Amino acid sequence: MTEHDADPTQRRDQARGGPADDNGAQVSTGSETPGGPEAAIPELVIISGMSGAGRSTAAKCLEDLGWFVVDNLPPALIPTMVELGARSQGNVARIAVVVDVRGRRFFDNLRESLADLEAKHVTRRIVFLESSDEALVRRFESVRRPHPLQGDGRIVDGIAAERELLRELRGDADLVIDTSSLNVHELRAKMDAQFAGEEEPELRATVMSFGFKYGLPVDADLVADMRFLPNPHWVPELRPFTGLNEEVAAYVFNQPGAKEFLDRYAELLRLIAAGYRREGKRYVTIAIGCTGGKHRSVAMSEKLAARLAAEGVETVVVHRDMGRE
Repeated sequence: MTEHDADPTQRRDQARGGPADDNGAQVSTGSETPGGPEAAIPELVIISGMSGAGRSTAAKCLEDLGWFVVDNLPPALIPTMVELGARSQGNVARIAVVVDVRGRRFFDNLRESLADLEAKHVTRRIVFLESSDEALVRRFESVRRPHPLQGDGRIVDGIAAERELLRELRGDADLVIDTSSLNVHELRAKMDAQFAGEEEPELRATVMSFGFKYGLPVDADLVADMRFLPNPHWVPELRPFTGLNEEVAAYVFNQPGAKEFLDRYAELLRLIAAGYRREGKRYVTIAIGCTGGKHRSVAMSEKLAARLAAEGVETVVVHRDMGRE
C-alpha cells in the first residue's frame, strides 16, 4: 500500500511520529526519552574499590536483591545504561555498575559520566570497598593471582598504584566498607543492611567502638576519643566485663564529663546529619575509641546509638575490637 493509499489517520500518525486515538490525539508509545512523562529513571549504584576487597561479593548481593548488575562496564557507557533502563517501562528500576581498574583506559571518563548523571538528576550512589594492604596481599597470595596493576613489580606495587588511581573516587563515595576483617558472609550482611529495605531512610549511621591500640577504622567519617575518661580496666571488679555491662556503663557515665560529652556530641551530630542530608550523603560511620575498645568506647557507643535512633536515624552498632583481649 502506498502512502497515498494509506488511511488518513495513519498519515496523521506518521506526520506526528506516533499513533493517534479516535479523536486525533497522539497516544504515547512508551518510547519517550529519559525524563519524559513516561520515563522512570532507574536508581543507580556504582560499586568500586580496591581489587581483592570484595567488589564481586557486593555486586552479587545486590543482584540477589533484584538489582540489574553490570560488571566492568566502561564508565563512559554508564549514562547510556541508565537511559536504556529508563526506556524499560519500569522493568529495570535499579542498576548497579561495577567499575574497576581492569578498564583503566576508560577510567578517566568516570568523572565526565558522573557530571552527566548529575545534570540529568539521576540518583546515584557510590559504594567503595576498602581493605588494608596486608589483607589484600594475603588474599592475592592465597589465590596465586597477580594484582592487575603490578606489572613486573610486586603485589604491593600494584596495590599502591591502585590506591592512587582511586583516591579521588574514594573521597566522593557515599558508602565506604572496610573489608579487612570481614568474611564473605559479614560483607553480605553489611550490604543487606544498607540496600535490602523497602524504603530508603534519610540517613543511616554505623556507630563503631574500637581500640586505638588496634588502629583507627579506615572507613570512619567521624572519630571521637574516650580516653579522657578514667579506664574501668583499673577497677578489678569491672575489668573482666565490657561496656555492655550495666555496672561498667554506670561507672563510665558517673565520671565527670561523660554525660556532658554525650549531650554535646549528640547535638553536634544533629548539625552534621542535617548537612549530610542536604548534600545527599546517606551513610555515616561514627567511630568511638578508647585504649582497647572494651569498656569506655563500648558504653558510649551504645548510648550514642540510642540517641540517634530516638531521633529517627537508622543506626547499627558495631563493637570492632570487643573480645580481642
